[in-house]
Amino acid sequence: MGTNNQTWVSEFILLGLSSDWSTPVSLFVLFLVMYLVTVLGNFLIVLLIRLDSRLQKPMYFFLTNLSLVDISYATSIVPQLLVHFLMEHKVIPSLSCALQLFFSLGLGGIEFVLLAVMAYDRYVAVCEPLRYSAIMHGGLCARLAISSWISGSINSLLQTAITFQLPTCSNKLIDHISCELLAVVRLACVDTSSNEVAIMVSSIILLMTPSCLVLLSYIQIISTILKIQSTEGRRKAFHTCASHLTVVALCYGMAIFTYIQPRSSPLVLQEKLISLFYAILTPMLNPMIYSLRNKEVKGAGRSY
Repeated sequence: MGTNNQTWVSEFILLGLSSDWSTPVSLFVLFLVMYLVTVLGNFLIVLLIRLDSRLQKPMYFFLTNLSLVDISYATSIVPQLLVHFLMEHKVIPSLSCALQLFFSLGLGGIEFVLLAVMAYDRYVAVCEPLRYSAIMHGGLCARLAISSWISGSINSLLQTAITFQLPTCSNKLIDHISCELLAVVRLACVDTSSNEVAIMVSSIILLMTPSCLVLLSYIQIISTILKIQSTEGRRKAFHTCASHLTVVALCYGMAIFTYIQPRSSPLVLQEKLISLFYAILTPMLNPMIYSLRNKEVKGAGRSY
């Protein structure tokens, strides 16, 4: 291919949920309500943790970070999606597309690492209860949280940079609801093998490695719980991990399915639905899961 054909475009067109330009107003209203519930629910979790002295524990420090990630992740995608629902031509400038990819990919990576950190916190709480305060001190918690934010951000910066160096040869139709990594890479009119390798490597680092750490943590947790003699003790120990385990199952599963095999021929509608799940449903459910299944959070909520 001649280099004259290797051009970059100044804007992209997002096809959204359908290539049909007409979008029901009901979808706009539904996603707007879900987005507002997401922001309000996670903000209330953060506020409650900040105000209640009973929640000044490592678990809730990490939960604060998770809620901030959820608010930011939903905000990186949903407002633009809502605006495009009301527009016939769903245009997004290249710079805005790159920024959206950077923030959404970065925040997703931060969440995966943060969930592994929270699994370690639960491991120490259940398996080393007498040393919990000594191990999970403020300095370690801060370093673990900062490491989560830095690792996700660096990966996103690298992925965004190499993705937007690809020429698209005037191809600017993104068949997705947002500037998602795989959708943008598919626009390239050159060989993308190196990008696919980079996606695979980052998937192993930020998806498979944290998920393996979570699995190992819960193997140890379950093994320890089964050794507890009293039924009440086992129930209480399981209850301390139930909320986190539910969120882990929601977040890791489909992300691994989507990104671990970028060479496969994906179903575009399936990708869009998974993106909607992560952008709207998961951030909305997380505060509900932690508030409904956690006695300390429910108790703190009743106090106000």
